[in-house]
Amino acid sequence: MINPAKIEEIAKQISSNMPQGVRNLAETFETRTKQAIQAKLTEMDFVSREEFDIQSKVLIRTREKMTELEAKVAELEAKLAQQNDSDA
Repeated sequence: MINPAKIEEIAKQISSNMPQGVRNLAETFETRTKQAIQAKLTEMDFVSREEFDIQSKVLIRTREKMTELEAKVAELEAKLAQQNDSDA
C-alpha cells in the first residue's frame, strides 16, 4: 500500500527545490487537488477504519445473539412438540 507520509515527504522535497513562482503555483495546485480528492471521497460515502471495526464487532455480537435465540427457539419448539405428543 502507498505510504502517504512518504508521498508527502517527496512532494516537499520537490517543492523546496522549485523557484518561488513555480512553488506558489504548485502549492495552489496541491491545495486544490487535495480539496477535489477530499470532496470526491466524501461523495463516495466511505467509512473510516475505526467505524468499520466498530460495525464489525456489532455484527459479530448480533450473530452470536441470533445463534443463542435460534437455539432457544429450537428448544421451545421441541418442548411444544413433546407436549403435543403427550396430549394426543
